[in-house]
Amino acid sequence: MQPSPMNKSRILVAVLSFVVFTAALAAQGMRGGTPIAPGQECPPGTTEVRPGSCQAPSEPPPSILDYRPRSTLVTAEHKVPKAKFPAIDVHGHPGNLTTPEAINRVIGVMDSLNLKVMLVAENVSGARLTSTLAAINASPHKERFRVLAGIDFRNVGPDWGAKAAAQLEADLKAGAIGVGEVGKQFGLRITKPDGSRLKVDDPQLDPLWQAFARLDVPAFIHTAEPQEFFQPQDFKNERWLELSLFADRRNNQPGQVTFEQLITERNNVFRKHPKTRFVAAHFGWHGNDLARAAKMLDEFPNVTIEAGAILYDLGRQPRAAREFFVKYADRIMFGKDSFQPNEYPYYWRVFETADEYFDYYRDYHAFWKLYGMALPDEVLKKVYYKTALKVFKGLPQAGWPQ
Repeated sequence: MQPSPMNKSRILVAVLSFVVFTAALAAQGMRGGTPIAPGQECPPGTTEVRPGSCQAPSEPPPSILDYRPRSTLVTAEHKVPKAKFPAIDVHGHPGNLTTPEAINRVIGVMDSLNLKVMLVAENVSGARLTSTLAAINASPHKERFRVLAGIDFRNVGPDWGAKAAAQLEADLKAGAIGVGEVGKQFGLRITKPDGSRLKVDDPQLDPLWQAFARLDVPAFIHTAEPQEFFQPQDFKNERWLELSLFADRRNNQPGQVTFEQLITERNNVFRKHPKTRFVAAHFGWHGNDLARAAKMLDEFPNVTIEAGAILYDLGRQPRAAREFFVKYADRIMFGKDSFQPNEYPYYWRVFETADEYFDYYRDYHAFWKLYGMALPDEVLKKVYYKTALKVFKGLPQAGWPQ
C-alpha cells in the first residue's frame, strides 16, 4: 500500500529534522562538544553550552584572578559614605592607641563615617591595657573609645581559672568594660601544657566564665572560622582563592579540629553558663546559614552577635537577611573587624539601601555581588547603637537619638 501524500510530507519533515539535528550534533562534536548524562557535570575545562552537551572555549580561558567582566546592568546607585545614625563599632581593631597622633588619626576617620564610639577589641591585658587606657583618658576624645581586656590562655591547669578571674577583675578596675575579642586560636590551635588542644569547653575554664556572670560584663569570643576553611581546597570551595593566598587559614589538614567540633564546644559553654553574657563574633560564623543563627539565638538567650567580616553573606541574601535583622534586632550589633576606613560604607549601603548588584570590597572574600537590605530606621538604630548600649553597659549612655 502506498503512503498518502500527507503521510509522505510527515515522513519528509521527520527525515529533514533528523538530518538537521544530526548535523548540529556533528558540528558540536567538531568544535569539541562532549555529551553528558542528566545531572552529570561537564569535564574540566568545558562548560555546558546546550542541555547535555559541554564544550571547551576556542580561546585560552583567563585565570580566576584575571577574569574581571564589566557589568552592563544599569541600576540605581546610592553610595552611603556616612552611617544614617551614629554607630558603635563593637569589633574595632584600630591598632596602637597609645599616642595622641594615633588617637587623632582614628578620630578623623570615625568622624567621616559617623562612628560615634569604637570598642577597642584587641584582647590586651595588664600593662598594655593600662597604657592604652591612660592615653585615651588623657585625650580630648576619651568618650569616643572604650577598651576590652584580654585573656591569656597559656598554661591552663587546675589553678588557672582563679588566676584568670583575678586578672579579669584587675583589668575591669583599670577601666576595661568587658573582654575580647578572644581570638580564633582559642579552640583552634592553643594547647595545654601537656600538648593537647585546649578545648573551648574545657572545665578548667569554668571559674573564668563564672566570673563574667558575677561581674556582669560580656565575653566577646571568636570561635572557629568560615566553614569552607575546614573543607578540602578544591575547585568546589567558594573560598579557594582566599585559602590559596593565606596558608594559615587552611584548617582542613588531617588531624585538625573540625568546624562542627568547635561549634559544639562553644555551644556547650553557652549552655553551661546561662548567666554569663556572650557575644559571638562574626555572627557565630552562621551568616551563611541564618536558620542556624536563629536556632543559636533562640536556644541561648545569653548570646548576642555582631556582623564583623560577614557582609558578603548578608549581601547575597538580602530578603532573608532583612527578615532576620528585623526579628533579631535586639540581638545584633554592628562590628567591622579590620580597620579599613574605605570598607565601612559598604556596610552602610547594604544595611540602608535597596541597591542591587554592586561590588564587595575584597574579591578574595567573595566573587559575587551584594544587594541592599533596606533596613527600617528602628532596626538600624538597634544594630548601630541601641543593642550595644545594653550589652556593654560601660559604653557612654547619653547623647544617642531615641
